[in-house]
Amino acid sequence: MKSIVIYFSRADENYSVGYVDKGNTEVIAEYIKDITGADLFKVERKVPYAKDYMTCIEEAKIEKQNNERPELVNTLESIDDYDVVYIGSPIYWGTMPQPMFTQLEKLNWNGKTVRIFTTHEGSGLANVPSDVKRICVGANVLDNSLAIQGSSVYDAKEKVENWINS
Repeated sequence: MKSIVIYFSRADENYSVGYVDKGNTEVIAEYIKDITGADLFKVERKVPYAKDYMTCIEEAKIEKQNNERPELVNTLESIDDYDVVYIGSPIYWGTMPQPMFTQLEKLNWNGKTVRIFTTHEGSGLANVPSDVKRICVGANVLDNSLAIQGSSVYDAKEKVENWINS
């Protein structure tokens, strides 16, 4: 079965870990690629969020309040070639960042198996599973989602592998 990881991840200043060159969710996405051979698709906002954390979360809050669908650098047009889709994101205001909604709403989910993972600093999965189930109509969204604390992503590869194999 062929798989892909669709994820949003932000470098720069992150909560509790300071400035990073690679976002926490990207670290987990790369573990999934290493373990499964999955392709990667990084969802990127055309106008990046601010580099500092406080400004970034304010921008994300306004996007969420306005139910915006920000423009993306690139759009994945189809997942027809994939059986399993891993969806990953940090938690912004109780769910995925709005760019993930922009991307996920464009795809045909019929017959796909979806596995969800998040990175967070206390929010766990938040509303991501229910939002993904609402968006991914026709997919089998598995209930065993994975939440990894962002400050521990570099120690989480074994946890990710156990989750994949569960």
